[in-house]
Amino acid sequence: MTATARDSLQILDRDFLEIRAKILEIAAGLDRIGRAPAHHGEHPDPRIGQIRQALDALLKPDPDRAETVQLIFSLEYDDAWREKTGVDRDRPAGPRDAR
Repeated sequence: MTATARDSLQILDRDFLEIRAKILEIAAGLDRIGRAPAHHGEHPDPRIGQIRQALDALLKPDPDRAETVQLIFSLEYDDAWREKTGVDRDRPAGPRDAR
């Protein structure tokens, strides 16, 4: 067995139960959504599309799956985000900002 395979097996041994629990949690959430009454006549919620897209991304053998999934759920960068969100560039740093 190669060092890489052994390392991946060690990671699997360490993380398997946590990954399994998260997959079960996702399945339960999707079951709850699927069983809930639908709002007929409304446009499909784009978040369902994001979830499906993220699940598809997880099935691909890409080494950067976490980044791909993060980008699916992220807004595109906007240079004017401070103005649009009302964040004042010149405000003094608060206790949380001092870290």
